Amino acid sequence: MKSTLHTTRLTLAEPLRISRSVMDARDAVWLSVEHGGARGHGEAVASVYYGLDTDTLGRLLREAAVELGRFAEPESALEASRDGGLLPHDTPPAVRAAVDSALLDLVGKRAGTPVHRLLGAQAPPAAATARTIGITSPVRAALRARCLADSGFTVIKVKGGSPDPADDLARVRAVREGAPHARLLLDPNGAWTTAEAERLLPRFAELGVEAVEQPTAPGDPEALARLARTSPLPLIADEDAVGLDDARRLAGRVHGVNVKLAKCGGPHAALRIAEALEGSGTDLMLGCLTASSLGIAPAVHLADRARWVDLDGHLLLAHDPWQGIGGTDGTVRAADRAGLGVRRAEPGPAPESEATTTTGTPAPGIPGPSKETPHRAHVA
Repeated sequence: MKSTLHTTRLTLAEPLRISRSVMDARDAVWLSVEHGGARGHGEAVASVYYGLDTDTLGRLLREAAVELGRFAEPESALEASRDGGLLPHDTPPAVRAAVDSALLDLVGKRAGTPVHRLLGAQAPPAAATARTIGITSPVRAALRARCLADSGFTVIKVKGGSPDPADDLARVRAVREGAPHARLLLDPNGAWTTAEAERLLPRFAELGVEAVEQPTAPGDPEALARLARTSPLPLIADEDAVGLDDARRLAGRVHGVNVKLAKCGGPHAALRIAEALEGSGTDLMLGCLTASSLGIAPAVHLADRARWVDLDGHLLLAHDPWQGIGGTDGTVRAADRAGLGVRRAEPGPAPESEATTTTGTPAPGIPGPSKETPHRAHVA
């Protein structure tokens, strides 16, 4: 197997403000794994929140490429990835997810099978996705909500956590007026204290909010679980639910867990979390980072497992370099084509850098992706 890395800049159509930062762009590293004339692709995106820049991602993905070279066939490498034995235990989940996704894409193409079938679903999943409205004025929020509803979106996620909670209430009220029939989710990104959450949750319930993600600061999941016991709204753990152990700890104690492939380790890790939550009373939410359709596609192939789907990262981009999962009409759809079912969009600008590694052979002299241009990032 031969692996190739590309790094590129994903620019947002407009800056997205959340409680702790503003983001207008994000770097992505694409991993392509080739064997027997077929090629599979996966994506990892840089994240200040997770401490991953392009240099780090490139180094770790090159190390992963060497591990891939120890397998004679991609099918055996995928089996090792599924069982958690392909990469070192301390490999960041975003890197694991990119490798797992690239192998699924490659194995699916070699077998002529879509990824959702490899993951146990027969029909191509399709789901209404939430569309995010960042922290902005009520007037702009209402206009955006109206446009989204007119385009077919039935679920809207509103970012919260403004210094003055009255601003959040006004924004949600404006979104409700702009899209009166939409389901509303609220995400303060951990900006509230417990006391603030206890005071604000009933007010947002009155405005018709369906559920709230991570209302309080991450790091105290016990406090979040206690808050969920008396909350008038379902509470979904996000930053407090990174991986399987967190999900098991919170199962039955919060109303939902937001699973993002980049924080849990990929599609197979997500399936383990879904299995752990089954029957506990805690529902699954599928979320994402801002990414291209390549990065979002693996989660779309799992969309039939989730109560809430928030897979709009590719819709925030000024130009999505990949295509194949839809979403512009409010519904993301897994293709019934072999592999992930995505393909490159019309040719865009050349990647900022390219590195090629023949797996199984250490290549210390191969340059990594270009250094990340500093920018603020968030978990969206």
